[in-house]
Amino acid sequence: MGMKANEVVSHDTVQPQALWYVGQELCKLETVLRNDLQPGEVLVHTLYSGISRGTEGLIFRGEVPRSEWQRMRAPFQAGDFPFPVKYGYANVGRVVEGDPDLVGRIVFSLFPHQSEFTLPSASCVPVPEGISPERAVLAANMETALNALWDGKPSPGDHICVVGGGVVGLLTAYVAGRIPGTKVTVIDTNPRRAAIAEALGVSFALPEDAPRDQDLVFHTSANPRGLATAFSCAGDGTSVVEMSWYGAQDVSLPLGADFHSRRLKLVSSQVGTIPFDRQSRWTFRRRLETALTLLQNPVLDRLVSHCVPFDELPRQLPDLLNKASDVLTAVVVYDQSSR
Repeated sequence: MGMKANEVVSHDTVQPQALWYVGQELCKLETVLRNDLQPGEVLVHTLYSGISRGTEGLIFRGEVPRSEWQRMRAPFQAGDFPFPVKYGYANVGRVVEGDPDLVGRIVFSLFPHQSEFTLPSASCVPVPEGISPERAVLAANMETALNALWDGKPSPGDHICVVGGGVVGLLTAYVAGRIPGTKVTVIDTNPRRAAIAEALGVSFALPEDAPRDQDLVFHTSANPRGLATAFSCAGDGTSVVEMSWYGAQDVSLPLGADFHSRRLKLVSSQVGTIPFDRQSRWTFRRRLETALTLLQNPVLDRLVSHCVPFDELPRQLPDLLNKASDVLTAVVVYDQSSR
C-alpha cells in the first residue's frame, strides 16, 4: 500500500500546483512559484495529503465566522478568510533536497494541498517505519483524538461512548479502547460504521440503542441531535467532551430537563491548543510525533475510504465535502505511479 521508501518520483519538469478555495463552493488548482531553498529548509515532493471534511467543508461553504478568521489559520495557510485561501494540514511527502538527515525520508507536515513546497526542516516530522504514507495522513486526526482524550481524562475500566462515527470519532474510540478494561461504544446513524468499529475493537450502536450511564462521552458528529444523544448516554456527574466545531451555525443545547440535577459537565476540546495541565511539558511537535506512533496498526487503513488524483480535486471536492456523502478519510494522490 502506498509508495516504497526507496522509490523516487521526479517532478522537475512539472510546475508545482496548489489547491485554493476561491469563493463559496468554488475551488481550483493554481500554479505556484518555486521558492529558492534557504538554509534550514527542505524541499518536499508531496505523495499524499488528507482532506479534513469538517474544517475544509466549513471553508468551502463559506461558514467560517469572522470572529474566527485569525484563530482558524492553518500553520502554512496562504491568503485570508473568507477567500481566497490555500488551506490544509495533513501532508505526507518525500524530502528531496536540504537537510541531509531528512533527504530521502518520508515526512508529515501541516502543509496544504500542494504538489511541491519548501519549509523549515524543523516543521517536518519523519514518518516512523512500518507506517504507510497513505495511513500517515491520519496523523492530524489522531492528534485531535489524542487531545480529546487528554481533555476527557478516561480511566481504566471506564464505559465510554463516542457519538459520531466519522474518522475523528473512530480514532478517539480506537485509542480509548486500548486503555485496559475500557468498554467503548461508537454511536452513529449510519449502520455501515458497525463493521469498521468492530475491526477497530470497539462496539457499535444506533442512537436508539445507545447505552446509558456511561462514565465518559465524546461527541464528534457536528450535529446538535448528536449532542442530545451524548447527554442521554452520560451517567450522573459525567463529562461530555464536545469535539465538534459548528462554524457560524447556531446550536441549540439540551440544557433543560435533568442536565443540572444530574450535574453533567460539557467540556470543550480543540486541537489548536494543548490542555493547560500539559503545556509546560508538551510541545506541538511532541504531540504530533506521538500521534504518528499511534498509527502503527494496519487496521487503521480501513479509515481511508476514498482516493482522488490531485488534478481531479477541484471536480471531486464538492462531493467529498458534502455532509451527506459517506466519506471517512479522502486521500489526495499526487502521483498515480505510487498506487
